[in-house]
Amino acid sequence: MDKLREPLSCLEGCGLPSALEAMGERWSFMILRAAFNGVRHFEDFLGTLGIARNILSNRLGRLVECGILKREHCADDRRRIEYRLTTKGYDLLPAMLALRQWGEKWTLGVPCNPVLCDARDGLPIAPITIRAHDDRVVGPGELVWRDSSELGLPDRDLPEVDLVDRTNPAAPLRVNA
Repeated sequence: MDKLREPLSCLEGCGLPSALEAMGERWSFMILRAAFNGVRHFEDFLGTLGIARNILSNRLGRLVECGILKREHCADDRRRIEYRLTTKGYDLLPAMLALRQWGEKWTLGVPCNPVLCDARDGLPIAPITIRAHDDRVVGPGELVWRDSSELGLPDRDLPEVDLVDRTNPAAPLRVNA
């Protein structure tokens, strides 16, 4: 039965623990949010977030250590330091937006203002979704865990077991052995 789902006791093969190690607390997300909004300097983070100086210093150091932000000297004043998002940091944008949308839906009940829009069309972005390889939106009932050696095999070639989705008992999660 253990082979039918993600092995929850094995943390080495899962990206979630390492992501949480880098980002797993509120202030790291708030700093990242500010960075996505153009905040670059220590004093600006301090004033914008209302965070204690020692906590900000610690979190910025951790985000730099994890490669999410990088420290650079300002071009106009080499004594000042800027914190800039790296490619690794920019890759967190979908996760940040998904968390924001979740919070708007389940805690606030309404979209926040300002609304994030597509620059080309000026319209709000769509909800962050799970997408299949062919770009179709898939829901929880359409997901299966597979061993990497089984990738690309059609369902008909694999045995199937139904597990109950606790959030929707009528929709089983299909898990291939």
